[in-house]
Amino acid sequence: MALLLALSSVLLLVGPALAQSPDMSYEDYMAQLQACPKECRCPPSFPNAVYCDNKALKRIPTIPPHTWYLYLQNNLIDVMSTDAFRNATQLRWINLNRNRITSEGMEEGALAAMLRLVHLYMDDNLLSSVPANLPSSLEQLRLSRNRISKIPAGVFSGLDRLTLLELQGNKLQDDAVTEVSLKGLSNLVQINLAKNQLTTMPLGLPITITQLFLDNNAIEKIPADYFKGLPKVAFLRLNRNKLGNGGLPKNVFNMSSILDLQLSHNQLTQVPMIPSGLEHLHLDHNQIKSVNGSDICPVSADALEGYVTETAPKLRYLRLDGNEIKPPIPRDLMVCFRLLRSIVI
Repeated sequence: MALLLALSSVLLLVGPALAQSPDMSYEDYMAQLQACPKECRCPPSFPNAVYCDNKALKRIPTIPPHTWYLYLQNNLIDVMSTDAFRNATQLRWINLNRNRITSEGMEEGALAAMLRLVHLYMDDNLLSSVPANLPSSLEQLRLSRNRISKIPAGVFSGLDRLTLLELQGNKLQDDAVTEVSLKGLSNLVQINLAKNQLTTMPLGLPITITQLFLDNNAIEKIPADYFKGLPKVAFLRLNRNKLGNGGLPKNVFNMSSILDLQLSHNQLTQVPMIPSGLEHLHLDHNQIKSVNGSDICPVSADALEGYVTETAPKLRYLRLDGNEIKPPIPRDLMVCFRLLRSIVI
């Protein structure tokens, strides 16, 4: 009775606004608040959200039917059950970060009814494999810092709306990231494979990739034609790998799309060839002893004499600290890269 009185008081305050909302009627609003799990919080001012985070929960409570945003992070949940989500078909966003969910604890079809789910966050769990039967509506999937060593063939089939895939901090090896395992990701824009166990550049990445993060692996070389299959890469991070001069073919980064290249904490002794359109280059903490602007300049000396801003190399930020380079900055470097605004030595 006390709950009904409280809800009635809330309705007197917010009822007129809700009556004009196309998303929820008075009846649905009442039903949503009354169905709020006792372990959770359902703000009357934000009835589509259910907050069950930081409650030491061991299971997922039954979720009200008009929930769009569900927060379950920082609990002790080890099973993702079908029953808990049976009526929650309107979910758009689920945060299950920092729980104890295993691949065995992912009940088959637990997410099948969520035809509107856009964001699924499952960072910091105990998954050993990418979950199967994900909704085709998914746009962002975050699975960082699990124990994933497998990407089953076909697991991404039908996920042509997925644009972001976070897999950093897992146990993926070279044979796990292949064209077969990634098939279906026809619109993927960003993939994060940092802090895995890769020794070679991953194969079969979708041609739509613009952001590729491969930091903290054990990659030693990049095939000369590797980026021919990735014509849209604009942001490439390869910090903290095992790349030396021999592992970087001369024109491997000669791409018109690339804007930001990070090669910090590797084993380079020379500055690689810099693409004309590159704007940010991170080469700190390598073994580089000197920089010759004439050797790395992407345009000819004749072109520099007829210098115009539109055709000049676009490099604006260059980081070289943590090497064996001593000031001053070489003059030929500044002659070539006239748009440079910041150099860290």
